[in-house]
Amino acid sequence: MAKAIVKRRKTSETDIEIYLNLYGKGKHKIKTGIAFLDHMLALFAKHGLFDLKIDASGDLDVDIHHTNEDVAITLGEAFSKALGKKAGIKRFGEATVPMDEALVRVAIDISGRPFLKFNADKVKAKDISEYSLNYAEQFLRSFSTNLGATLHVDVLEGRDLHHILEGIFKALAKAIFKAVEKEPRCASVPSTKGRI
Repeated sequence: MAKAIVKRRKTSETDIEIYLNLYGKGKHKIKTGIAFLDHMLALFAKHGLFDLKIDASGDLDVDIHHTNEDVAITLGEAFSKALGKKAGIKRFGEATVPMDEALVRVAIDISGRPFLKFNADKVKAKDISEYSLNYAEQFLRSFSTNLGATLHVDVLEGRDLHHILEGIFKALAKAIFKAVEKEPRCASVPSTKGRI
């Protein structure tokens, strides 16, 4: 596993560079052009203890879709690259995070099998002017696909969308923190197949 890596993605719509230290101290410098996403990714880095620098530019004059999605793609690729063959990690992680009236549970399996289950059926909150649950779901789908992880996100309670989204990103950070933690009793790949 690489301690720190740099991942770059450049298309006709976006230009993104990400520095990631998987086992850092939560230092972060995030600049995506989407202020709310910057806030969420700063929380993500801080609570997962990932050192994270993101420098992204995109066609925000169109809307935030391409930048939101491509940042997630690049971030997923960065985590995948940093984990390498995934030998010695715990692989599974789960976290339930309260944020005032909101309650969010995230479970992850870094399995090599991309899948997202996003359950926010109970949410009756209005969208924030710059971000929405739809954008969060798109972000998480692109992230899990490019990390190669099964990801379950359940919004159990919540009325304030800011609190709900903050709960999602904090719970994601805590779940990944547990999943990438080193398993002291076993240095091999955590699968009976011998590979992930």
